[in-house]
Amino acid sequence: EGAELATGGTRRGIVVSTLAEARFFAAGGFDDILYAYPLPPSRLEECATLAQRLQAFQVLLDSPQALDLLRQRPLPAGKRWLVWLKLDCGNGRAGVRPTDPSALALARAISEEAPEEVTLVGVYAHCGDTYSCRDVPAIQAIARATTKAVMDFVTA
Repeated sequence: EGAELATGGTRRGIVVSTLAEARFFAAGGFDDILYAYPLPPSRLEECATLAQRLQAFQVLLDSPQALDLLRQRPLPAGKRWLVWLKLDCGNGRAGVRPTDPSALALARAISEEAPEEVTLVGVYAHCGDTYSCRDVPAIQAIARATTKAVMDFVTA
């Protein structure tokens, strides 16, 4: 009910951190879900099932190996893998650093190497480094730094 309220009743545009959550929301009629965890190879088939079932099931990539996995497991005709490039803007948990040349190379590979199989939807950054902040100004400083890093990367 909370997710339906948060989406204004559209049941679209939600972000989950586990495939169990994705399956739960899909069963509840949500059909636009971002799995905000870098694609685990062992869960590729579960992701493929959701990608085939939903109008828009989106995954995060943060390595060329993950892109290769998607390319080795194409979806049926009429469906493409919908991909967000996961950037690490300071959290240190997952993603590619936006200043690392390999990040731009990966973005290009996602968007150019197999457009019939994979579509680059955008870039994604999580400000998990705010968890240790003790006040609003510290949180705002991290948000500004993350926004700048993402915008600089997108501009490049």
